[in-house]
Amino acid sequence: MQANTINLWGSRLITFILAALAAASAVYWSLKSTSADSTASTVATASTPALDPQAVARALGGGQIRTAASPSPSPARNIYVLAGVIASHQQGGAALISIAGKPAKPFRVGALVDAGLILQSVAGRRAVLAAEGNAPAQITLELPPLGSVK
Repeated sequence: MQANTINLWGSRLITFILAALAAASAVYWSLKSTSADSTASTVATASTPALDPQAVARALGGGQIRTAASPSPSPARNIYVLAGVIASHQQGGAALISIAGKPAKPFRVGALVDAGLILQSVAGRRAVLAAEGNAPAQITLELPPLGSVK
């Protein structure tokens, strides 16, 4: 009987030591990976350059405005620049529009773009701004043809 008790405590002691080593290893590696992740994210954040909204607009094919009333855009209407279009039959779509040189913002069809102007519709590479949903188009913004982007 004496031999069985010694073997029983010996196996318990070995099991306890192995479990403690496994727990210590798990704690060590989790602490090490946490400190490595915070160092890596700090380095990645510090080395990321600032994003130029005009360069992004040019890369997406941003274009100039054309008014519906006159063939050449007037200086007062030249504050709207179309940077991109997402046309959707189910939800109406959205347009990426820059106002007065500010970074471009997304607008859904029917949303207020500027004082008194809403995004009336989008189609292909064009967005139409109007005073109301059913009013005639006041401003039509178009992206340039794909071949003209350099």
